[in-house]
Order: sequence, then C-alpha cells, then structure tokens
Amino acid sequence: MKKICLLVGAVATVYMAHGQQTRFYTDPNDRFKEAKEYFQKEQYSLAYPIFKELKAGTAETQTVNQPVTTQELNYYTLVCGLKQNEETAVNKAIDYIDLEKNSARSQMMAYHLGEYYFREKKYREAANFYEQANIANLSNSDISNMKFHQGYAYFTMQQFDRARPLFNTVRNLKDDPNYLDANYYYGILAFKEAKYTDALQSFKVVENEDGYGTVVPYYIAQIYYIQGKKEEALKYAEEKIKKGESQFYDLELKQMIGHAYFEQKEYAKALPYLEDYVAKTEKVRREDIYELSYCYYQTGKLSKAIEGFKQLSGKEDPLSQHAMYLLGDAYLKTGQKANARNAFLFCTANSSNAEQKEIAKFQYAKLSYELGYQDEALNSLKSFLAEYPKSTYNTEAQELLVAVLANTNNYKDALVLIDGLKTPTENAKRLYPRILYGRSTELVNDGRFAEANTLLDKALKDPYNGSVLPLVSFWKAELAYRTNKTDEAIKYYNAYLDGGSPSSGEATPVAARYNLGYCYLRKENYPVALDHFEPIGKNASLRSDGLTQDAYLRTGDCYFMMKNYSKAKVIYDNVIKFSWPAEDYATFQNAMIAGIKSTSEKRSLMTTMTRKFPESSLVTDANMEIANSLISDEKYAEAITFLDKVVRQSGNASLKPEALLKMGIAAYNMNNSADAVKYYKALIGQYPNSPEAADAIENIKVVYVNDNRPEEYAAYMKQVGKPISVDTEDSLTYYVGDNHYQAGNVNAALTAYNNYLQKFPNGAYAIDANYFRGEIYSDKKDWNNALAAYTYVANNAPNKYAEPAVLEAARLNFFEKKDYATAESYYKQLNELASSQENKLEAMRGLLRSQYQLKKWTDAVDNAKNLTAAKGSSSDDKALANMAIAKSYQVEGNYNQAIATFKNVVSQNKAALAAEARYEIANCWLAIDKLTDAEKAAFETINKSGSYGYWVTKSYILLGDIYFKQKDYFNAKATFQSVVDNSLDADLQAEAKTKLAQATAEEQKASRFN
Repeated sequence: MKKICLLVGAVATVYMAHGQQTRFYTDPNDRFKEAKEYFQKEQYSLAYPIFKELKAGTAETQTVNQPVTTQELNYYTLVCGLKQNEETAVNKAIDYIDLEKNSARSQMMAYHLGEYYFREKKYREAANFYEQANIANLSNSDISNMKFHQGYAYFTMQQFDRARPLFNTVRNLKDDPNYLDANYYYGILAFKEAKYTDALQSFKVVENEDGYGTVVPYYIAQIYYIQGKKEEALKYAEEKIKKGESQFYDLELKQMIGHAYFEQKEYAKALPYLEDYVAKTEKVRREDIYELSYCYYQTGKLSKAIEGFKQLSGKEDPLSQHAMYLLGDAYLKTGQKANARNAFLFCTANSSNAEQKEIAKFQYAKLSYELGYQDEALNSLKSFLAEYPKSTYNTEAQELLVAVLANTNNYKDALVLIDGLKTPTENAKRLYPRILYGRSTELVNDGRFAEANTLLDKALKDPYNGSVLPLVSFWKAELAYRTNKTDEAIKYYNAYLDGGSPSSGEATPVAARYNLGYCYLRKENYPVALDHFEPIGKNASLRSDGLTQDAYLRTGDCYFMMKNYSKAKVIYDNVIKFSWPAEDYATFQNAMIAGIKSTSEKRSLMTTMTRKFPESSLVTDANMEIANSLISDEKYAEAITFLDKVVRQSGNASLKPEALLKMGIAAYNMNNSADAVKYYKALIGQYPNSPEAADAIENIKVVYVNDNRPEEYAAYMKQVGKPISVDTEDSLTYYVGDNHYQAGNVNAALTAYNNYLQKFPNGAYAIDANYFRGEIYSDKKDWNNALAAYTYVANNAPNKYAEPAVLEAARLNFFEKKDYATAESYYKQLNELASSQENKLEAMRGLLRSQYQLKKWTDAVDNAKNLTAAKGSSSDDKALANMAIAKSYQVEGNYNQAIATFKNVVSQNKAALAAEARYEIANCWLAIDKLTDAEKAAFETINKSGSYGYWVTKSYILLGDIYFKQKDYFNAKATFQSVVDNSLDADLQAEAKTKLAQATAEEQKASRFN
C-alpha cells in the first residue's frame, strides 16, 4: 500500500512540473503533438487536460506562427471526453457531427459516440452511431472492435441477420481481442438458424475457455445429437457431466442424456438423468414426465411410475393414451384394481391407438365386474361386444357377461338385457327364473304388486325354475294375501311349505305359517288358524319378538272365537303380565269375555282399559262396548254419556254414525223424543251417506208419526234432499247399470252408470254409481276417470263405500298421479275411517310415504313411530319409518344418529329404500369428513343396489367428491367422467360435468407442465 502511494505521488509531481513548463515555455504545436501522442497511445487521461488547455485559447498560444486548428482541437477534446465517459461531451459530440463539414472527422466521431453508448449498454443508440461511421477512417483495431460491438448491439436487439455477418468477420481474426466472443455469438446465431456445422466450428473454438466452458458443451452435444451422431453426443455430454464441472446447462444436458438412453431402450441408464432433471426443474414437458415414468415402469419402480403417469391424463394425444394404458397395467401389477379401472377408462376415451383402446375397454369392463360395479360391467361388456364382435377377447367377454348376470342384484337391467337376447345361451336360460324372482321381490318392496305378479307368473311357468320355485310360491302367496285373495294365498303358502320352504329374506317357514294363520282367520276357520298360530307363539316370553307376540295373541283370538274362553283368558292375562304393546287389546278382550257372564264386570274392565291406555286406538271401541252394555241393561242415560265420548273422540271414526244412532235410540227409549230427533238429525246432517243415516230417517219417521206430525217429517225430508218417494226413473236408471255389473258386463254397466249420473248427478244412487264406475275404470287402468269417481265417493264420506273409495283415491294420487299432497289428505281420511286392521295399516303406510315424499320430516317422524308400534306392521313399514327418522336426524346435523338409523333401514329393506339409505350413509360420513368410511359406504351402494340406477349414479358422484377432497384429481376426474359418459339422468350428468371441470381446473393449478 505504501509503494502504491509513493508511485502516485511521483506521477503527480512529474505531471505538475511538465504542466508548468508547457503552460509557460512550450510551443502550442509541440503541446498539441504531445497530446496526440498520448491520444494515440490511448492515454486519454493524460491527453485530455492538454487538449482542454489548448482549447482554452490563452494569449500566449495565440502568438505562435502556426496555431492549432480549432476543428482538430475540438475533435480530440470531445473524443477524450467520451473516452472518459463524460456525459457533457455527448451532446457536444453530436453537435460536432451535425455542424462540422469534415465528413471523415464526423464519421470518426460517430464511431466514438457508438463506443460511448456501447459502454453505457445503450445498444440501440450505439448501433445508430456505428451505422454513421465509416471504416475507411478507422484503424484496423477500431474496425474490428466496431464490428464486434455493432454485431453485439444488433444481437441484443434481436436483429440477428445484421449481427451474423459482423460476428462472422471477427470470428476469423484469431489475434483479435474479440475473437472468442465473436465465435460464441456467431455459434449461437448459427445454431438458431440450424447451420450446425458453422455453429459447431465456432463453439469448438471457445469450448474450453473461461466463461464459455460451462455453456457451450450443451450446444455441442445438441448439435451432435441433431446431426444423428447420437453415440458421440451421448459420450460427449456424459464426459462433461462426469468431470464435475459446473455446467450452466447441467439439467438440460442430463435431460438430453436421459432422452438418448431412453431412445436406446436403456431405461436403467436413462433413469438417474431424467429423475434429476425432472426433480430440479420447476416446469417440465409432458414428454419428460412420460419418459421418466416409463423408465420407472420398466425398472420395476411401479409406485413412482404411477405417480408420473397419473399427471398425463386428460389429453387426446397418443402420449396420454399410452400413459393411461401403462398406468392401468402398473396399477394391476400393484394390486390396485380400482385405480387400474379408472386408468383404463381414460385410455378408452382416446382413439389415438385403436389396439390400446380395444384392450383398455375390455380391461375396464372386466375390472368393473371384479370390483362389483355390476351396472358398469353390464354396460361395458355389452358395448365391447357390440363394438368388437371379432375381438380375441370376445369369448371371455361373453363369459364375463354371463357371470355378471349370475352375480348381479341389478335385476331390473339384467331382465331387460336377457329379454333382449335373440338366442340366449343355456346358462342364460338357467339364470332367467332367478332374475325374474329377484326383480319381482324388488317390485313387491316398492309396492308395485301387479308388475311383480306378472314376473312371478313367468317364473312359475319357466322350465328352469327349480332353484327358485318355492320362493316364487311364497311371494305369489304374499301378493295374494296383500290383495285379499285369501284362497290363492293359502294355495301358494302351502306350495312354498311343501317345496322345502327355503329361507330368503322375508320368505321363511315361520312367516308362511303365520300368514296362513291370518288367511284362515279371515275365512273364520278358527281351528285351522289356531293350528298355525299356536306353534309359533307357544314359547312366548317377556322378550319375544313382535311376530311371536302377535301369533300368541292371535292364538288367544282363535280360542275366543271358538268360545274356549278359559284358554283365551289365560293368553290375554299373560300378555298383560308381560306388558307387551298389545296389553290394551288383551285387556279389551278380557272385558269382552267378562261380559259374557257379567255386564258390570265388562264395563269395569273396559273402564280400566281406557284409564290405563288413554292413547290406545281401542279407547273409542271400549267406550262403544260400555255404551252397548249399558243399553242392554236399559241404562240409557249412562249409555248416552259414553256414546257422546265416541262421537267427540278422535278414534275410530267409523263408529261415530253408529254412536249418534244409538244416542237417538237411547233418548227415544227414555221417552225423550226431542233429544232423539236431535241426535237423528245430527247423524243425517254429519253423515248423510252412511248406512246409519237411512236407519235414522226411519226412526225420525216413527217419532213424527207417533207424535202425529207427518207433515213435519215430509218437510224435513224435503229439506235434506230426500223426498218421501224416490223418483221411479232414478231407481230404474240406476238398476240398469247395476244389473249389467252383477252380470259381469262391465262395458255396458259403465255406459249405464254414466247415463244415470248424467241424468241424476245427485241422485239417490249417485254414490253407488260413482263407486262402481271407479272400480270399472280402475280395472281398465283409466286412472283419471277412476280417480274422479272415487273422489266423489270419498268426499261424501261416510257411506257404505267410503272406506274402499278413500283407499283407492289415496293410492291413485300417490302411485299414478304422484300428487303426494292430495294423497296425504286421503290417507289421513282413511286413517279416520278404517275399520279393518289392514286398511288402518295401509293408511299409516300411505301417510308416511306421502309425508316422506313431501319432506315433512317432523310429521313423518311422529307417524313413523305410530306405524312401527302398530300391530301387523311389516319390515317394509319399519324400514320406511326408520328412513323418515334418519332423514330428520340428517337434516338436524345429527349424523351419527342418522347413520345408525339408516343402517336399520338397510337391515329391514332390500329394495329402493335400502339403496337410498346406503347412499345417505355415505353422504353422512362425507359430511363429517370420514372419507374412508364414506368411500366404503358408497361402494356398498354400488355393489348392492344395482337395480336403483339413480342412487348408484349418486354414489359415483359422491366417490368423485371424496377423491376431490383428497386431492386425488386423477381418480376424481375418472369417476366424474364415467358418470358423464354413462348416466342417462340429465341432471346427474350435468352435475358430474360441472364437478369434472372443477377437478380438471384444480389439477392444472397443481401441474408442473410448462
């Protein structure tokens, strides 16, 4: 540091001495020459102050004989300023060019301005001034320098055509200081223009030079590769990589090496290079992902291959198709069949390679079968066989199709498929009765009895029905029983029991014997009914199930009807002792037994029953029995008290007309004619079409006649629209239709009934005519006219046809019109009118179904609980009830309780409700983010509810939602795509399309592709 300081001081001293001598003693020309020498030696810092001094124009310098020309002095001063990077010199230099008439000096000044701007990296300005310069006035070194700098300026401005010849000139001057740089940039331009020989020649010049040794090898290797010298390129690139020298294009070289080895099918050698390249590159090409994944695949690293191939889905090019094909195979080799199926699905959507598409379609169908996607397997196998009838996989596909039919529970589609076979195979023929039976049980569970019965009849006639014949007989009996065809039910129940009575779901020997007991009970054949009920209920205990309890109770009823009251009473007493739900009924029956000997004891027990069970449906019946007992004992005033309860209570509505009639009779027997007439008129006013109303009219007639008031009777009859004499034409017109109906001439009867109602729309027989019209239209399946007729009868209830008419109106509104709100109102009415246990149960069932469709969960829950507690409620009833309760839990967000209740539905039902319940279980698991459980439940829906396509499709969409939540976009897309491709439900297809687009967008956000 000390030496440097001394040197600077010495230079300063010499300069000062020299300056003083120049200023005071030296000739200006000498000074000018001295400055030019410094200038020519590029010692601009020494030349510049002399030029500035001379330019100052002092008195001494002006006295010399040959003064320095101003033009020359200005030129050198400005150039030195530019060389010293003085900004003030720039504008003066520009003015010099514009004002001076010496073109040579102006062109040289342009060169120096270009150099100034070049140093300032203002290449556009530099290029502009270089273009104004003329090499004729420049030294060789300046010419070389300008050509390189001008070329570089053009290069930076991407004017490559202008840059190339300039670099080309300099690159051939080995002694030029820009020789290496010119070769590099010329090589870049030649490479860009595919002049690979020229490029290689230039790159070789700088290959091992500092600054270029880490860049140029990449281009050299690329040139070898492009020229087809792949071995040379590979060898060269590997040598550079192995030297460990830091390469600017290190990753690109590795990419090239990996690709070269890949092309040579040396996948193990390619792998580390491609792996390193992909791992360290932020954005990569799809081709690089494919090659790396393929190397993983070929070297047995299947999990890594899978991760790579998954990223290549969703395109319509050969690369994507082949990636999906290999992905499917990789999944198969790792035992991931579900994922393999999705990969093959993507492959089938691409037509780039016909052979791969064919194989993928078969694999997709086969995996759908193996994984339990029976609906997909059916569709895919059918599609495959139609599209590739000569495929080498044809035989296996046909065998799989038969296997799907043998194992599927998608009876609905299976039946359509097998019915469509022109020449069914022997195996298909053997399967047919089983499919008929399976579909018929689904229809029974869905309440579609007529359709179920048609299929069961086909199964009965089929020669291959041996394996299902007893079960077919059971369900034929069930349908006959449910439609009150008692003799037919007895026939088929016995056929089931005689045929070995195999158990399957609800079809069990116990159920058959139990229902046979009810059949004989209906026929009032109590000894035979007893033979069926007693064995089932003989071991009754406190914890007996509902069927055993009911069979035991019916045993008591049989003894009761056979007048073996002592045995009946033992049974009723046990029911009371066990505190079973039927304790109210047992108490009622004990009261009836007591009444045989003592009416007072009967009344006492009935009163006990109403007190203990105030909510029982039998309270109204009990009050009626008490009243009847009191009337028989001629205790009319007390009887009226209990009859009034019957009228006011909400129980058995069918007893209300009878109660009003008996109130009138009791009052009359108490010689209270006024009250008697009051009760009779109340009956006629409230229930004008009831059978009791006709009796009340007769009784009013007796009262008025006995009181000598016949004219009041006539006036009253006219008031209520029932004149004393019935119009003869009215009666005759009606009976024409009635006679035809009784004779079985239904078309003639219908015409006659219509004629009658046209003439007498409110005639004496309008209710009768409308009811029988409803029956005829119903048989003809003319639902609109049938409904209109039943509605008239129902709206005029009570009457002798009110109960069946209300039932049919409710059924038609629910099943045919899908008018659930109206159906609900009729089922409510039926619940009030029902006199039989069967109709009471159907009223509750229908009411619950209507409320379910209307999503009246609160109302539905209350009704559901009543239905499950009702005697005779079936497993279907309990399933629907639990479904409503589960839905209410779900809406409230009580998902765990909802899941538990939905599971009850699945255990109780094998049809539509079970399908929906399975789906909702999955939906609940998804709602609480239990994704594994949700996935398992969704698959269960798909595998076990194949006949119910809506819920199967909903489950596929839910699976897609699960995968989307897991950010498994590959499987999410595949699942949504399968719905888009296969669903026939437009709404669900649209939902899947929307979700497919969302999954695709999210996948693209996470993509590394450039």
